[in-house]
Amino acid sequence: MAYRHLSRSIAMQSLYERDFRKLSNEELEKVVEGNIKEFGPGMEDTDFSKKIVTGVIKHLQKIDKVIEKSAPKFSLQQINIVDRNILRIGVYELLFANREEVPPKVAINEAVELAKNFSGEASRKFVNGVLGTIYNTIKEEEQKTENREKSSQ
Repeated sequence: MAYRHLSRSIAMQSLYERDFRKLSNEELEKVVEGNIKEFGPGMEDTDFSKKIVTGVIKHLQKIDKVIEKSAPKFSLQQINIVDRNILRIGVYELLFANREEVPPKVAINEAVELAKNFSGEASRKFVNGVLGTIYNTIKEEEQKTENREKSSQ
């Protein structure tokens, strides 16, 4: 398993545990450390997992609003915990991560892979659909901004 994929898996498992056990942010830090030791023994660089978890928590309210807007048939609480946290990671990477480090299509593909590994076929399609919708919205907004900038010159 590639280093970054493993790091995302650890982040997802940690965020899942946070939701399931209703942990505080301080408890979450300990969970991340424990999951790194358990699922990533020998990982030299653990910063990527921590960066994802920290970023998701920092932007959680914005991320959840984007998910709810992009999956209007489901409230956030109706989305199972695994899928919800996979989506949170995907949205974090689409909206807040460095695009040179994590291109949008990589973020979507990695989220779909997490869904395949930790959830099921329906979840894979759901995650792909929601993140694809978000990505298309981002592209539309960027195009509008680009057109406004061109017309003002």
